Amino acid sequence: MNKITRRQLLGTSTAAFAAAASGLRPAWAEEASHEAPMLKAMVDAGTLPALAERLPKNPMVVTPLHDVGTYGGTWRSTIVGGGSLSMLFRYQAYEPLVRYNPEWTSVIPNVAEAVTANDAATEFTFKLREGTRWSDGHPYTTEDVMFWYEDVFMNPEIEVTNQDHLVNGDDKAVFTKIDDFTFKVTLKSPNGLFLSLLAWADSDQTTRFPKHYLSTFLPKYNADADAQAKTAGMAGWVQMFQKKSGAALEDDFFLNSDIPVLHPWKMKVAPGESTEHAIAERNAYYFKVDTSGNQLPYLDTIDYVLMADAQVLLLKCLQGEIDMLDQYIGTPTNKPVLFDGKVAGDYDFYTTISTQPNEMAICLNMTHPDAVKAGLYANKDFRAGFSHAIDRQALIDSVYVGVGSPSQTAIREGDPLYNERLAKQFIEFDTAKANEFLDKAAPEKDSEGFRLDSSGRRITIVFEQDQNRLEMVDMMQLIMPMLKDVGIDGQLRLMDRSLWEVRIRENMDYDATTNRFGGGGGLAAFLDPRYFVPYSGNAFYAPGWQIWYNDKSAPAAVEPPEQVQQALKLYDQVKSTIDETVRVDAYKQMLEIAADQFYSIGIKIPNDGYGIRKNNMRNVPDQVFNSFGYPSPAPTNPEQYYKA
Repeated sequence: MNKITRRQLLGTSTAAFAAAASGLRPAWAEEASHEAPMLKAMVDAGTLPALAERLPKNPMVVTPLHDVGTYGGTWRSTIVGGGSLSMLFRYQAYEPLVRYNPEWTSVIPNVAEAVTANDAATEFTFKLREGTRWSDGHPYTTEDVMFWYEDVFMNPEIEVTNQDHLVNGDDKAVFTKIDDFTFKVTLKSPNGLFLSLLAWADSDQTTRFPKHYLSTFLPKYNADADAQAKTAGMAGWVQMFQKKSGAALEDDFFLNSDIPVLHPWKMKVAPGESTEHAIAERNAYYFKVDTSGNQLPYLDTIDYVLMADAQVLLLKCLQGEIDMLDQYIGTPTNKPVLFDGKVAGDYDFYTTISTQPNEMAICLNMTHPDAVKAGLYANKDFRAGFSHAIDRQALIDSVYVGVGSPSQTAIREGDPLYNERLAKQFIEFDTAKANEFLDKAAPEKDSEGFRLDSSGRRITIVFEQDQNRLEMVDMMQLIMPMLKDVGIDGQLRLMDRSLWEVRIRENMDYDATTNRFGGGGGLAAFLDPRYFVPYSGNAFYAPGWQIWYNDKSAPAAVEPPEQVQQALKLYDQVKSTIDETVRVDAYKQMLEIAADQFYSIGIKIPNDGYGIRKNNMRNVPDQVFNSFGYPSPAPTNPEQYYKA
């Protein structure tokens, strides 16, 4: 096995980790403290400890993008239609042990001030920042890490999500406490992507489980936990713990305004506690400072205005009432309107660089609990015919004002992993070809010309979709008559994002859905290949297969075909190897299988997008990556944004 240096493994500069590990305090640390006026007033009043007692011995130093900011002000943002609250990680809660740098080229220290790894990439030793505190002032130590590991992650009664980086088949990582600020993670198999996976979006739960708070909901620490949960209207302590911690559903984490955090802002008014606003307020114990020794964040609060739909949001933006946002509004049809309103609204644009594999992936549920539907959707001829029935250029002309070119869901052209067969197969709009393929899969029709499945039922596909993804809604509305032309009864069921999350992620009886996130190249391709192998809950085209991959004994597990199992083994190799050549070769083989299988149906190559920012919002980059896994804009350090 080839040896791997620490720099290669972490993907960061040796100097950065050396500085972090040295424990040396910068010169400003011995000088006067610098903190927000609202906090200084509390210190002067005796209701808050002095800053020196609130910062760790070795705070993380954040270099402002342009200049050192000034304190105060509110970042006005939004939550539309009660949508996925996990998006709040993007703005206020991305604080894993290690994190991505703004350029998304490496992993850097964060809550952990240093990490070392053995040459085999099976042991990772983390050193926490001594003196880091939760937002209520309680120390954050390895006791919190071990609490999460022993009492949550290893507890069979508690469900956790997004922990694939700690699981390999039936083997789970082992956490070992070394001292109050040092612990070790041991893996059974090499994982050259471990730290990159740990930095991925909301994967790292070790920094989100305060033992002193959450232990009160566990019978191990509180004999009355079950009774108290039932008194509160819960089924028992398990449900109470899940709701309070967000272990299984990230949205629950933000619904709890009581949980202490390590983030720059903490929920003061959680979503649901008010019908108009959700408000996050600065964390007085935040562990980061700027290069002049000012404790971050600069902004006092984030105000998420709760809105019914994206059209109301557009009006708010035009009126200058939103400070920075790309979610919900960054559509092609909105851009001319927003451009015309720049002066009146006192805002400008920034670019969101696409990392997605397609603008819209249509996922037919090939593991539907209805065996007839599952068999039909899993029939490649059916999906090929479906694909040929779509006039992609008409969609591009109508929804994207002619910008872009047709493509299946694939790695972006120009990337070393690009697979032309995967990108270009079945993209020609050809009704005759569509009918030729569909006749193989479902030759019989009813009196109205609609195709019948093998049980004699009309083939009716209900596409369940987030109503606020407006460009995808527009495309699907245009696709419905195209499907009718080839004998498929397509029906669109639009719903709020929060309901979509429940319907698609917690059930398996949906016919089809659409999405666009995932890795379309670069680092993202290795970390989120959801459309190229069914490895996670984001494989909406085959939820049963991904359940089988992650837990073969699960009741909902569906054993995939042999070739798909081979692809899953290849992805295991991609994750485990520390040899870059082997990793790339295995991924390319996996893409060949993806081309054979044709899991999902794409529309077009994604365009770079845009967002708006008020002209007085400073230290906001001109370009950010458009990815949840990144998760933009979090790696650009929103704690150093400020208002001029």
